[in-house]
Amino acid sequence: MERTIFEPEHDLFRESYRKFLDQYVAPNHAKWEEQHIVDRDVWIEAGKQGFLGMDVPEEFGGGGVKDFRYNAVVTEESTAGGYSGLGFVLQNDVISPYLNELSTDEQKQRWLPGFASGEIITAIAMTEPGTGSDLQGIKTRAVRDGSDWVLNGNKTFITNGINSDLVIVVAQTDPEKGAQGFSLLVVERGMKGFERGRNLDKIGMPAQDTAELNFDNVRIPAENLLGQEGMGFIHLMQNLPQERLSIAVGAAAGMERVLEQTKQYVRDRHAFGKPIGALQNTRFELAELATKATAVRVFVDKCIELLNENKLSVQEAAMVKWWSTEENLSLINRCLQLHGGYGYMKEYPIAKAYMDARITTIFGGTTEIMKEIIGRGLNLA
Repeated sequence: MERTIFEPEHDLFRESYRKFLDQYVAPNHAKWEEQHIVDRDVWIEAGKQGFLGMDVPEEFGGGGVKDFRYNAVVTEESTAGGYSGLGFVLQNDVISPYLNELSTDEQKQRWLPGFASGEIITAIAMTEPGTGSDLQGIKTRAVRDGSDWVLNGNKTFITNGINSDLVIVVAQTDPEKGAQGFSLLVVERGMKGFERGRNLDKIGMPAQDTAELNFDNVRIPAENLLGQEGMGFIHLMQNLPQERLSIAVGAAAGMERVLEQTKQYVRDRHAFGKPIGALQNTRFELAELATKATAVRVFVDKCIELLNENKLSVQEAAMVKWWSTEENLSLINRCLQLHGGYGYMKEYPIAKAYMDARITTIFGGTTEIMKEIIGRGLNLA
């Protein structure tokens, strides 16, 4: 089905990003997977070529255009190449709205130029060892002491956790106020008491650095409060729909990539004297999966349009996130079955896709939490 959401300028951007991936990522990604981290050089090059901070104002070195379709191009092409180690999506889709919309003029001057150039790699620290999707259960605490905040606590599963130079930390600042007692504090590389733990050993996305972060009496200047004190939970809720749509964009692209790879495999692989694609079961399986991939694509593209119009609701973002990621996992599983024993071999892209995609129904809010959000919006009680 022909896509209609992109303009010629997006197509040119896609072509440029593909060339960037071919030149700077494809030759290195296997090495990054072995070392479990992406070299910082690729961030600098991405910044030079305009693939970071597309919505950052031009005065701070960004693209100056708020249009999520550019973000979608980066996600789709990174996914199409199987380049799961790149943390650009987190930088562009998750962190950028916080810095663009919540930071003061002084903070923008300090952070945005490096953000857009790739010299400042960012992360957001929500999840804790004892707290996953239940953000109101966060225990990390910040107490005001003169002109500083003193931060204590632990975070885990933090994407870009090793490479990050700037981390937005969700912390309790007034436990008596419940959901109104959380704030966002920006911790910078080199602050005393800020330590990184392990680069976590995951079953997928091995090149993407995911770490534990520890805060032991970290003194953070008041000037590093992001947004309003006590409004951290509200700020998170305002930005989570874009994060969840971003995950859905990757899921839709992942479905299309695996489907194309599997179609080629069943053409080339022979059994009983003919391509396995000639078998009725294969045709029926792929017919169903092609239909589902198309349905997911249409839904995701519609949500991209709604986001650009500032009309994507929390419930709609939850819908597209859980459904696209679950359908992606199902499609990959069934396509792996069509690969037979070869699908279980890491040298085949289907095996890598299987491992890389498993996290998508968990991060950004689990499928179960997405259904709870949607259910609450149905006004059933």
